[in-house]
Amino acid sequence: MPAEFISVTFPNESNDLHPQPELPIDPAYLQRYARTLDDYGFNYTLVPYASSSFDPFTIGATILAHTKNLNIIVALRPNTVYPTVAAKALATLDQLSGGRVVVHFIAGGSDEEQAREGDFLNKEERYERQEEYIRILRLAWSATEPFDFDGTYYQFKQFRSAVRPTKGHIPISLGGSSEAAYRIGGSLCDIFGLWGEPLAETKQQIDRVYEEAAKAGRTDRPRIWVTFRPIIAETDELAWVKAHAVLDQLNANREKGLSRKPVSAAPPANVGSQRLLDIAARGHVHDRALWYPTVTATNASGATTALVGSPQTIADSILDYIDLGADLISIRGYDNYNDAVDYGRYVLPLVREGIRAREEAGSAADKKAAA
Repeated sequence: MPAEFISVTFPNESNDLHPQPELPIDPAYLQRYARTLDDYGFNYTLVPYASSSFDPFTIGATILAHTKNLNIIVALRPNTVYPTVAAKALATLDQLSGGRVVVHFIAGGSDEEQAREGDFLNKEERYERQEEYIRILRLAWSATEPFDFDGTYYQFKQFRSAVRPTKGHIPISLGGSSEAAYRIGGSLCDIFGLWGEPLAETKQQIDRVYEEAAKAGRTDRPRIWVTFRPIIAETDELAWVKAHAVLDQLNANREKGLSRKPVSAAPPANVGSQRLLDIAARGHVHDRALWYPTVTATNASGATTALVGSPQTIADSILDYIDLGADLISIRGYDNYNDAVDYGRYVLPLVREGIRAREEAGSAADKKAAA
């Protein structure tokens, strides 16, 4: 399957550079953003989740209603929706859109954030619950007869859903850098998400996911999703000037208390963020153009690693990860709408051109070997 591109949905003009806390949803902005992603050839958009955020199912339905090809990735925390309800809700969206739905699971990297919605399980328990949840979804979408479930976290009797996914299955995604994430993602999921780490570390993580898939007896492997925050300009030199301006603004916002993590925030508890901070301590730039000061400026709050350079440099960097085994590339910027337009105009075509060149070279090599 060829590489595909993911963006992230934003419900209004607030962004990391110019945050506007408590800004209400802007339906016109949401629709325009979704149509722009559709028009420029993005394949997916993630509908994120936080304890204080808008409902992702409603946002997702709006996106699907105003696009033709764009798939939505609904972020879901198991503590927020009972699995039988989620199975029907996701399948309903899937039927309405003709099969354009993916679900992305978040076990929860912060005890404090989970507690805001009444979830007091520890990290290990959250992953155990997540595994049960995924198994229930798969049963709900495939079972033709009512079934019981008697797990540690979910118990019910004689459930049967009459709401089936369009293609019989909705792809299930999971991300993380812990051993539990590798195990569950490798054994059960269709997609495994990683934050942008250097090539060597990314390869190590991909290998771990594949090991778990093989250990589970799978004959296939999860697709690998890697996320970056590209900062692009006409030339590499201009891109670096822009990158430092972005960094200055991120630091200024944090000093004013306008970032997701205040200056006084404790070090993150989740393994993925800890890994990013450890790599940041080793140096600012890795590989071609992977830039880490944005990680420290945000206390590794989510996907925060940048790629810096001209469109060709960014495309070449992305192709490095595709060569490594990633085939779902998430790119979102700091000026959300304008960055999405720039990526669609200047980066996606170059990456797709690079993929075609590789395919043609491989085909020519095969013909030569067969001659």
